[in-house]
Amino acid sequence: MNPAGFTLHSPFQPAGDQPSAIAALTRGLKQNLIHQTLLGVTGSGKTFTMANIIAAYQKPTLVIAHNKTLAAQLAQEYKDFFPENAVHYFVSYYDYYQPEAYIATTDTYIEKDAMINEEIDRLRHASTQALLTRRDVIIVASVSCIYGLGSPKDYEAENFKLAVGDSISRTDLVRRLVNVHYERTNADLTPGTFRAIGGIVEVIPPSGREIYAIHTSLNGVEEITELNAITREVVAGRKTIFLFPAKHFITSATARRLAIVSIKQELATRLKELTKVGKLLEAERLKRRTNYDLALIKEVGYCSGIENYSRHLSGRLAGEPPDTLLSYFPKDKNSRPDFLTIIDESHVTVPQIGGMYAGDRSRKQTLIDYGFRLASALDNRPLRFEEFNDRVGPIIYTSATPGDYERRISNQIVEQIIRPTGLVDPEISVRPVVSHPLPTSPKRGGVAPSPLERAGGEVAYPGQIKDFITEATKEIARGHRVIATTLTKKMAEDLSRYLKEAGLNAEYLHSDIKTIDRIKILSNFRRGTNGDKEGFDCLVGVNLLREGLDLPEVTLIGILDADKEGFLRSTVSLIQTIGRAARNVEGRVILYADQVTSSMRAAIDETNRRREKQLAYNQKHGITPQTIIKKISDISEGLEYERARALAELVKLDRATYGGNTRKIVKEKERQMREAVKELDFETAALIRDELKLLTANRK
Repeated sequence: MNPAGFTLHSPFQPAGDQPSAIAALTRGLKQNLIHQTLLGVTGSGKTFTMANIIAAYQKPTLVIAHNKTLAAQLAQEYKDFFPENAVHYFVSYYDYYQPEAYIATTDTYIEKDAMINEEIDRLRHASTQALLTRRDVIIVASVSCIYGLGSPKDYEAENFKLAVGDSISRTDLVRRLVNVHYERTNADLTPGTFRAIGGIVEVIPPSGREIYAIHTSLNGVEEITELNAITREVVAGRKTIFLFPAKHFITSATARRLAIVSIKQELATRLKELTKVGKLLEAERLKRRTNYDLALIKEVGYCSGIENYSRHLSGRLAGEPPDTLLSYFPKDKNSRPDFLTIIDESHVTVPQIGGMYAGDRSRKQTLIDYGFRLASALDNRPLRFEEFNDRVGPIIYTSATPGDYERRISNQIVEQIIRPTGLVDPEISVRPVVSHPLPTSPKRGGVAPSPLERAGGEVAYPGQIKDFITEATKEIARGHRVIATTLTKKMAEDLSRYLKEAGLNAEYLHSDIKTIDRIKILSNFRRGTNGDKEGFDCLVGVNLLREGLDLPEVTLIGILDADKEGFLRSTVSLIQTIGRAARNVEGRVILYADQVTSSMRAAIDETNRRREKQLAYNQKHGITPQTIIKKISDISEGLEYERARALAELVKLDRATYGGNTRKIVKEKERQMREAVKELDFETAALIRDELKLLTANRK
């Protein structure tokens, strides 16, 4: 723990609107304002502003993002800002998750199927342990932070300290590890496992990668050494260690006995209800499944789906909210939450938090009605929105487009419009969708006229597609990139094909394309036709071209059918899409529409307001805007070359370094992969993963 608390490290000083935003929000926290909003435009450095506020506020902080990828990016940024403090990453530990469900219309039961990512599970344990042992903690989480996690009191109570000289025997130590869900193994150790060889018990904590070798004798613990998990070299001698439970859902033997009695009582009551209404099949199914789970809980203290019995195991009443990650954060002397919450991209994240409960309840109610679960399974659930608000302290919402909720509830809204780079929001013009003559001097209120409009008179207009092709061709000829956004995936695919036939080098991008392929497409787009043989100049997309996409080469965005009101053409969506052109000094946007909708008008007015404010600041301070320069690199860069190189290097390393011992090189590569993930460097981890696949294939 850093005794000085949070210490911010950065080569930059706050600039533009950042100093005033930091001062206003920090002042609001000191005045105990519960809800504040930072309206920060794209590229204005919102994360840096938040880091300064954390350093000033000096309290544990929860940062919530709306997806794992954004959470990982934020976690890495905060790690860079606070290298001396505990910054952790808490997201769902499923690589693949299919929830338990029942479809009554087809009589189809879908069993829970999940693939747990062990590294993310380790990071979750590291998060909770940090919160229970220190104050200088930042947790960057997805909305999984509002799902049931297990009682922090039970989790902390079952943590035990082991010291040299303790009188515990080898047998008792093994029994205690099993009781807190460590698994015994004779193979390689992984987090949350142990093995006993003679008088030595070796264990890896659920949050760590180090091996603790505990030497025991008739007198108890004689020695504790920390070993490198790969080389087994002694890293250090230890006088004491702390071992937390291997699972978050942990209860004492007494609590389990009480829970078993309570579950049996609920089962008996529910069986009578089902039998009374003639649901004999459902009653038999529920009896069989529940008794099987009870037998496992009694014998081993755990069963698949034990979270469905969490209300009984924790002693909560029906309807009471579950313990979540929020329960692990500290409280003040009056038992009120004593930490800061930052909700990133709040216009997306807030509705996500509010929408989790209803969907979860609907699925579980069907399982209960048809005898697959007891009614108490409903209490294993995400928090309701009001419950979430009750369990957090002051909140700062950050977004370029705050939603109606944030605007309504915030005690103050602080703007961060000025970008330190001097970049301004793009110019916007509105042009018709369909082909028809343009009237003389059209009035479009504050919108820059198109070249055709400036020409005046009765000029034949070719329609949105042909006009976009004309404008895109001009930009591409200057070495720039262009984007077109459509309303559907099919439209994106069809338009991409049409643009190719018209001579543009275009590709489409939407959610059906795999994540790795998306990264490769975006990288090739940034390279352009002149930069790489696989490059292209025009990208057609649907909704993936909004939050968080950084494409400084883009100078033109064409928003097709901009007047089709709805989610993809709302004020928020339009502003976010327009913002993608704000990273280049020549950025501009064309809204293709036959009428200016209220959403369009609001987006245009807000963009113009921000643009004018930045221009005035630039003029006052003599700033010349500069296009953002960003290196083009990603996981797909040189992928085929990397695969060939990796195989050659692996074979060479295997022979020269490990004497042909494949097992050692595999363990070393696995260690490197885990270290990369630990640092949230998923690109390097993926390359090492491919190396391991190549090595395995080469050995078969």
